[in-house]
Amino acid sequence: MPGERREAVAEQSVPTHAADIMSYQVATDIGALRAFVSAGALARGLSAERVELLTLAVSELATNTLQHTTGGGWVRLWAEPGQLLCDVVDRGPTRAFGRSMPAADSVRGRGLAIVEQICDEVAVLTGPGQTVVRIRLSL
Repeated sequence: MPGERREAVAEQSVPTHAADIMSYQVATDIGALRAFVSAGALARGLSAERVELLTLAVSELATNTLQHTTGGGWVRLWAEPGQLLCDVVDRGPTRAFGRSMPAADSVRGRGLAIVEQICDEVAVLTGPGQTVVRIRLSL
């Protein structure tokens, strides 16, 4: 179910399979990041429609990183049987998920709500000096 948050996603802090990694530092990196996620997801068997959703989710999370933290971040992308996983990692504070969608006339605040709506699962992992938002989409 889209937007479901479950501990199963968060059990491992690092992928068990080979992951592709890309860092981003500034807003002009977002286009390349979107291309990286799209190509990696297609190569791992995610349908074109779902690739668009994943790319949107990662773009929203990376933009959030650039607007609210310093130092940029990085993305890890990998597949496990039946699922595609993606970590968006930065040095910012833990994200507050579980929000409702802001009112239509709100200027900001939709990014995290969108991510929860379009991904099958979302989890937030924290560790020394980093926050990981892990998203999962079924293949």
